[in-house]
Amino acid sequence: MSEESDDDFYGRADAHIHLSNDQAKDIGRGKVSASMMYATARFNSWVCACSAKSEAEMAASRDENVQYFVEQFQAMLEENYNEYVENFDQYMSVKKNA
Repeated sequence: MSEESDDDFYGRADAHIHLSNDQAKDIGRGKVSASMMYATARFNSWVCACSAKSEAEMAASRDENVQYFVEQFQAMLEENYNEYVENFDQYMSVKKNA
């Protein structure tokens, strides 16, 4: 399931973040976060479906696929969360002074 990171990995991620930031101006961060997580879950389910040859194969690989995505999300969340903790004043200074 894993794909090699490519040169535009962060560019695509930043594009999603910019869209979410724009949406958050009107609806709020919590709702945008929920929508983004839903979209990611939906897209990743489609990725799994594209890799399966049948409904039975997809069903049989369910637990393995879900575990993979949960582990990847947790690792990415922990990495980014820790970065925000370590750089809180720098990252949030714009918001404090706004």
